[in-house]
Amino acid sequence: MKEYKGIIIALIAGISAIICICIISVNLISYKETSRGGGLSATGSSSCDFEADLIVWRGSFTAYGITTQDAYAVIKGDAEIIKKYLTDNGVSEEEMIFGPIDISQRWRSEYNEDGYETNRILEGYDLYQQITVTSSDVDKVDNISRDITQLIESNVEFTSGAPEYYYTKLDELKLQLIEEATENAKARIDIMAEGTGGKVGKLLEANLGVFQITAQNTNAEYSYSGAFDTSSRNKTASITVKLNYAVE
Repeated sequence: MKEYKGIIIALIAGISAIICICIISVNLISYKETSRGGGLSATGSSSCDFEADLIVWRGSFTAYGITTQDAYAVIKGDAEIIKKYLTDNGVSEEEMIFGPIDISQRWRSEYNEDGYETNRILEGYDLYQQITVTSSDVDKVDNISRDITQLIESNVEFTSGAPEYYYTKLDELKLQLIEEATENAKARIDIMAEGTGGKVGKLLEANLGVFQITAQNTNAEYSYSGAFDTSSRNKTASITVKLNYAVE
């Protein structure tokens, strides 16, 4: 009986060993076929210089009056002067938007000999309004934003902001760069595989880097979340793609 049990135990141990060997062999073959220890990885990149085709320019103006009616009359007149100035320089009404008017009170404090405030007197009202010009004629608005002498000479309290430059075909450009960066990464992997005597297998993983837009010919730093420059008319777009392929 003991001999019979021993034979059974030996058979079970033998079968288990065979199963383990098979599992190890399958895993080893799968490992070799899949990656040879992680496969080959490469990061491809692509960049492109381009010029903005849309400009957004913002300016603001203020007016003062002893009463709200006085202040409103002044700012309304200034808005008409600004509108005429822009129209005379080729800006259409569809390209300009006047924002809402903000109003604030102007107070004057009175103090006693000890420096304590004793009274506050309402001196008048300050009104503020912003205008935004959006146009595909970048040259036109660019020139206007840099020369507001006529407005200042018309006694308009006008402040010009820096223009913002955008590109309306950004989605198409991004797709083009992704395609080029992917081809660049694959070419690098092919060269590495050829140099090591291997053969490129199936794609294991692909990761898309962040899309960056920076000013041309600058040392602007890239951001992990993606840079998006709007202050420069001439820009550079770039993107990276990381590929990981198995090696056979």
